[in-house]
Amino acid sequence: MFPIPENTDFLLADAEKENLYLSLIEQINKDFNLANEGIDFPLSISPEELKIQLHEKIYRMIQYKFAEYLNLLYIIDVPENEIKSLDGSDLVVLAEQVAFLVLKREWQKVWFRNFYK
Repeated sequence: MFPIPENTDFLLADAEKENLYLSLIEQINKDFNLANEGIDFPLSISPEELKIQLHEKIYRMIQYKFAEYLNLLYIIDVPENEIKSLDGSDLVVLAEQVAFLVLKREWQKVWFRNFYK
């Protein structure tokens, strides 16, 4: 069944191993654009760079566009209980944890779509 990744690095490694990394990037771009948060990761972006840029984008959204950030989480369908369980005392750490939850949910969508096609 669906392999639940422990962290961002394992998630991205799994996506590459299963040849679904490009689909993951496409899904991220699609959902961010649905939330009117234009983001256009090139398909050639490395996993490490994707991780960094996604973290930075979410950090900026939390800090400057909180309503848009909440809308993004709703559109991506990040579980509310997982967001509520995070410690928001350090904004940088919070943004990193949210970036992982976003990646995890996007990976779930891509993996299930591929598994059940």
